[in-house]
Amino acid sequence: MPQIRIVLLIILWFSFLGNAFGQTQLPTKKVIDKLTNQATKLRESGNFEKSLLISRLALRKALAIHDNVLIAENYNNVAANYNDLVEFDKAIFYYNKALIYANLTQNDTVKQRINNNLGNMYCFEKKKYEKGVVYYRKALEYSKKISDSSQMAFTNLNITWAFFDIGKFQEGEASLKMINAYYKRHNNNSIIVVLNMLNGMYCNYKNEDTKADFYFAEAIRLGKKLNEKSDLSFSHLEFSKFLLKRKDYKRAYENLDIYTKLNDEIYAEEKLEKANVEGINFELDEYKRTIDKIENEKDLQFQSLKKSRIIVLLFIIAIFVLLLFLNSLIKNNKFRLKSNADLMIANEELIIANKKAEESSILKTQFVSTISHELRTPLYGVVGITDLLLEEHKELAASPHLNSLKFSARYLLSLVNDILQINKIEENKIVLDSLTFNLADEFYMIKNSLSFIAKKNNNKVYIDVDPLIPESLIGDKLRFAQILMNLVSNALKFTKNGEVNIIAKQIEIRDKIHSIEIKIKDNGIGIDPLNQEKIFDKFVQVGRKELDYQGTGLGLPIVKRLLELFGSEIVVESELGKGTAFSFLISFEYNEDKTIDIINNIQVDLTSSQVFKVLVVEDNPINQLITKKTIEKNNYSCVVVEDGFKALDILEKQEFDIILMDINMPLMNGFETSRRIRQRDIETPIIALTAFDKNEITDEAIMAGINDIIVKPFEVVQLFKIINCLILKTKSVV
Repeated sequence: MPQIRIVLLIILWFSFLGNAFGQTQLPTKKVIDKLTNQATKLRESGNFEKSLLISRLALRKALAIHDNVLIAENYNNVAANYNDLVEFDKAIFYYNKALIYANLTQNDTVKQRINNNLGNMYCFEKKKYEKGVVYYRKALEYSKKISDSSQMAFTNLNITWAFFDIGKFQEGEASLKMINAYYKRHNNNSIIVVLNMLNGMYCNYKNEDTKADFYFAEAIRLGKKLNEKSDLSFSHLEFSKFLLKRKDYKRAYENLDIYTKLNDEIYAEEKLEKANVEGINFELDEYKRTIDKIENEKDLQFQSLKKSRIIVLLFIIAIFVLLLFLNSLIKNNKFRLKSNADLMIANEELIIANKKAEESSILKTQFVSTISHELRTPLYGVVGITDLLLEEHKELAASPHLNSLKFSARYLLSLVNDILQINKIEENKIVLDSLTFNLADEFYMIKNSLSFIAKKNNNKVYIDVDPLIPESLIGDKLRFAQILMNLVSNALKFTKNGEVNIIAKQIEIRDKIHSIEIKIKDNGIGIDPLNQEKIFDKFVQVGRKELDYQGTGLGLPIVKRLLELFGSEIVVESELGKGTAFSFLISFEYNEDKTIDIINNIQVDLTSSQVFKVLVVEDNPINQLITKKTIEKNNYSCVVVEDGFKALDILEKQEFDIILMDINMPLMNGFETSRRIRQRDIETPIIALTAFDKNEITDEAIMAGINDIIVKPFEVVQLFKIINCLILKTKSVV
């Protein structure tokens, strides 16, 4: 701005005249104290623009009288303004400047306050907790020197919050007890909101849900009553985490939404934009003080040579040249500062958005993990009971209904896994299996499984398989069946009183790889040309004006992504009122020798002349029944206990050949139970039998001493293959 340049030139000129004709009267400490207090009150009321303006004036006067205490206090106030404006790097810079001046004094109160503020910055803004706690410890030392119990309480409050924030509840426990004792004596309302929140976090950690709920409710009530928006926002955030742990997803989302809205109110964009101008002016003042220092040095030279008119003339010329240089420098610096300010604003907005995205991602991950586990557990019951019915009632083995139930349950499990882990699909983390299957059998299984939809809409399903296609193909039949299930079910849902054709035609053979064109064709309602690209987007559903067309909107997106794993792409041809045809080219291997090897590998001899003893640690009654029957029908001895403590007790009395360990159990989870078993020098192999995704728990399972992981529902053959392998390996070592 031209005005700033002119003002600086005028200040420099009058400064020169002032040195020549007399000194300006210095300000008093009383005046500077008054300005400092005024700036502090303005900052606390949220008027950052005026607070920075007054702080700048007070700092200039404090520097003029070389009062290190006042300089430190005003730098601390400037830093606090930038802290409130979410410009954390600037805040840390000015807090450090304040600490430099404070360390030159004997004022422990100022040192305590600045160290505490730096602790806040590193712990809660920069997430460098170890460095932040070092500053907190220094602040506590100064608080003890000045015998200030309130400051000790605030610092202990910050230490507790820092440790709780990173999950180190045991390290923060002593500080929490100290704050609670302080509040009982003093009833300090300035800490009551955060204190209740911290008590709630600690009770949540201790699984004392009733107490935790009470403390969080108190924190929110008092935060509203005392209008402590910042503390109230964090209380809602921690309460949402507690509710999420209790699976109260609706209230968890409501509290998270309140936290977001409160944050938006606290950091209003208008205040940030207004304060940027004063922030730039403050930096210009810092630069001016550098110029003043240069002027003072020049003035000393002028005093020593003032009797020489030639030297005076040369000095004036030098000053003029310097002013021209400074004018150019300030102009360039102003442009740089403006560019930096714009970049910093954009960067801060990006950081805030990224932080919110990370928090949302963490909550989403926790939600997906929880739902995945909760869905797999009942599916294990469905699949297990179906297998038991087929085993115990051989007369039902030919029943198409029971076979369809088993197929549908397994398909539902695969669908649940893919829907809940669609990010995993998009990141190509799924590896296709190589299993042998018959293409026509898969088509008829799909037809039987979806017969209820066909009957509901009075549709006929026709299957046409090219006779050139071999009977046994090798590929991922479960993923292939999922693709077919989605396409055929869509065709049946959007067709009434019509027909659906499932067509397979061999296109070419190259190096034992058969390329087959699959087409799913119907004569239903069809798809508008404008919507044919949209149908492969997640959650998009077109042509749905009636309740008959139910669904999630994920079927076709999953089909598209699964086909990409097969190296294929889907093509749609449709006309409104005449029908739709989905087609894709997919390749499978045909190799008689390899097919025989695959079949031989999955046929494991489950009989054994020796009766192995199996300990099952499982809390779910249905899962206990299924696992026990599965083991006993294969001539193994089985003992079931419902928690980790009972497992430890029975292992003291009996020896087992293998342990099947559930992970998510009350009282003590499977990881802790396994750790305690290994601490007792029990080398019995442990297999984690869990509904959690294997990738989520592998690292922790290894650390706990678990030998292998099987995800429920499991293949019986695969289970006993792993059991036999681990038992024989252990016995051979012994």
